[in-house]
Amino acid sequence: MTNRTFTMIKPDAFANGHTGAILDKIIKAGFKLIAMKTVHLTREKAGAFYEVHKARPFYGELVQFMSSGPIVAAILEKDNAIADFRTLIGNTDPKKADAGTIRSLFAKSIDANAIHGSDSDENAKIEGDFFFSMMERV
Repeated sequence: MTNRTFTMIKPDAFANGHTGAILDKIIKAGFKLIAMKTVHLTREKAGAFYEVHKARPFYGELVQFMSSGPIVAAILEKDNAIADFRTLIGNTDPKKADAGTIRSLFAKSIDANAIHGSDSDENAKIEGDFFFSMMERV
């Protein structure tokens, strides 16, 4: 287990002006920002990031959504980072997310669910490496 995770504030939350409030919740939950940047993914980059889902029926819509506007990518640090962050963001379906979680507060739907959080140490490394070089990290 590591103490780092990866997150993205998705285009819906960015477009709706929730970036600051989401970052505030993350920091108040005890996470340290190790690296952060705003980017607008091309369809190709979004497709590469979500390559693992290529065979799934939602892949095309996911790539379209994730390339529809800017996102904020970040590497976070905290003891028990993966599990604690997954708890902080809540269920993928905001209707099922616990009150006070990021998705309960800022997500519109399962598809436009405001934020991504890595689901394992392995994926946190892969996802963080996709967006950040070692020179960009603290």
